[in-house]
Amino acid sequence: MYLFRHVMVGANDLGESKRFYDAILGVLGLDPGTNEGNKCRWLGEGGQFLIKLPIDGEPASHANGGTIGFECSSTVMVDAWYAAGMSNGGSCITSPEISDRGAYKLYLSYIRDPVGNKLNASYQLSD
Repeated sequence: MYLFRHVMVGANDLGESKRFYDAILGVLGLDPGTNEGNKCRWLGEGGQFLIKLPIDGEPASHANGGTIGFECSSTVMVDAWYAAGMSNGGSCITSPEISDRGAYKLYLSYIRDPVGNKLNASYQLSD
């Protein structure tokens, strides 16, 4: 059973946000997103990721305390994800580094998308 059917975040400029997400999701192996009027959609094996102009017409904003995490298959993929995000309008929270979580270690990075949504890419290191 899949955990999520979809994840959606708001966007203020679909073109700007689509360029950003095409870049970082492309590193993860997804095809470019599909424009669908006031939203864009990326399809993955376990669900879909969407960006959308807010229905209420107010500016999109990021979730306070929220993070969307993407799983990577290698440290190289985390580095490429970070580089793609940073060169397509993202801002750095944490550049790629090793994070010791006690029971396991992750190679990870945190960035913000053009609206300010907090994103993470990580790869679990083997001992």
